[in-house]
Amino acid sequence: MSGGLLKDARERWVRTGGVELCVAELGDATQPTVLLVHGYPDSKEVWSEVATRLADRFHVVLYDVRGHGRSTAPVPLRGGFTLEKLTDDFLAVVDAVSPDHPVHVVGHDWGSVQSWEFVTVKRTEGRIASFTSMSGPSLDHFGHWIKKRMARPTPRRVGQLLGQGAKSWYVYMLHTPVLPELAWRGPLGARWPKILQRMENVPQDGYPTSSLPSDAAHGAWLYRDNVRARLSRPRADAYAHAPVQLITPQGDMFLSPRLYDELELWAPRLTRRTLPAKHWVPRTRPDQLAAWITDFVTTTEDLGERGAQGAAVAPRGTTASGRYADRFAGQLVLVTGAASGIGRATAFAFAEAGARVVAVDRDAEGVARTAELAGLIGAPAAWGETVDVSDEQSMEKLAEKVAREYGVVDVLVNNAGIGLSGSFFDTTVDDWKKVLDVNLWGVIHGCRIFGKQMADRGQGGHIVNTASAAAFQPSKALPAYSTSKAAVLMLSECLRAELAGQGIGVSAICPGLVNTNITATARFAGVDAEEEKRRQKRSSRLYGLRNYPPEKVAGAVLDAVVRNQAVVPVTPEARGAHALSRFAPKALRAIARLQPPV
Repeated sequence: MSGGLLKDARERWVRTGGVELCVAELGDATQPTVLLVHGYPDSKEVWSEVATRLADRFHVVLYDVRGHGRSTAPVPLRGGFTLEKLTDDFLAVVDAVSPDHPVHVVGHDWGSVQSWEFVTVKRTEGRIASFTSMSGPSLDHFGHWIKKRMARPTPRRVGQLLGQGAKSWYVYMLHTPVLPELAWRGPLGARWPKILQRMENVPQDGYPTSSLPSDAAHGAWLYRDNVRARLSRPRADAYAHAPVQLITPQGDMFLSPRLYDELELWAPRLTRRTLPAKHWVPRTRPDQLAAWITDFVTTTEDLGERGAQGAAVAPRGTTASGRYADRFAGQLVLVTGAASGIGRATAFAFAEAGARVVAVDRDAEGVARTAELAGLIGAPAAWGETVDVSDEQSMEKLAEKVAREYGVVDVLVNNAGIGLSGSFFDTTVDDWKKVLDVNLWGVIHGCRIFGKQMADRGQGGHIVNTASAAAFQPSKALPAYSTSKAAVLMLSECLRAELAGQGIGVSAICPGLVNTNITATARFAGVDAEEEKRRQKRSSRLYGLRNYPPEKVAGAVLDAVVRNQAVVPVTPEARGAHALSRFAPKALRAIARLQPPV
């Protein structure tokens, strides 16, 4: 049995090419095999958090690349780390752990670089079912990328070359003799865990392992044996013979996203994902990676079975088909006020983009229905949680449950709200308390509790707060409601400033008249029950005639997250009021004095 971070794994040794490879296995060996290949200067333990999440559904295999972890190093080191020899190792491991079925390969950093070799050479055809790549390009594709920009230089292409050249500073250092080995076996190796924690908030939870200094020293030959040779003479036939999923961390300090331009030419069955994270995503975003890998592997297996039965199989790699599927698929999104209206439409929009959805509302039946429909629409997983957002302790318990069972939320949508109309003097203290408890304190609780989890994770995220056009459009009929929404808008602006340095965006969505059931449940202060019911019906009728659908607001929510927008007026009247508040506030104040129809 393996120890350390993979203590529950089964262990075996594979001998090939004069080295012995340490191989660890988790999960049911009768299930599809997912083979995880680590990068530099790592060992297989970099995948431990991802592997344990995948082991419930797949046969998960990890191995220490030659010269790393518990695998032995070639003698001599020079010439012992070529892509050809690494491919020999891969085939030996695959023959040992899955002799009768192709495997799903996942590679990070140099694990991805060598896996591109695996998936593009003839001798591995039929042995790879799919390939998930992250933070590691094909050296052949990279070589052609460089040659194309040097052959036809333009300011943009020169800028791309210079940008990637600056990011690749460490590659030049690793080509120097002796110095990298001395640094890794000395002060750099000792300080590396703290450097990772400071740079990317990588948890110090037993990773990296004690073999890091020798792993890094040996791994320098990965660069020396391959980089210059392949970049100067890239293969012309480096086409992927299996479906490829590309995961691109947007904050990767070592690789430019431009490296993957025109990758479809080399990998025609390509699924692209983007992740707001830095380089070491196997340690910082294991929940997200496990969700994407599961989705991709499951879909590939399903398509393969249908293809074997003679059905037409489309060359795709994801079940998420909605807008922004490359951005949100697999992410964890929590939406409050999700039993109906804008909240339900927003949950559906994220579900269609392939996100995992937590729908929250105090209406148990309605939120359960939202979660059920979200799963049917496209969410790989959806849950309904019955919570009153104004109850701080209930929100605390919800946050603990979500983090424990589903992971840290990537996108939080504080949407729950109630309506109240009536003059200031007709609005009682209890009326004010009810409105502020839900509309303002519900948002504060969500931002404080879930936002803190995002900040502690250190990998960014996004908070969306549903305000209203009433936040900047005064009205004599909506003093309590407008005050609560103006507070939400200012809270959002303040949080946006505070959290910007932590990579957490904050957006305030400000709809105008939207056809939802908030009008049917809104209260009217200072009138009896019969008059209140009449006004509710009239308001519902007016909003119905306006008929602005909540789905458009949901679309604006997704746009706001992707574009990191601060304040988003949605409807035409909201945009008009926002413009007047900035450029003609006196006109807006004059409009506020008008008596609304009752």
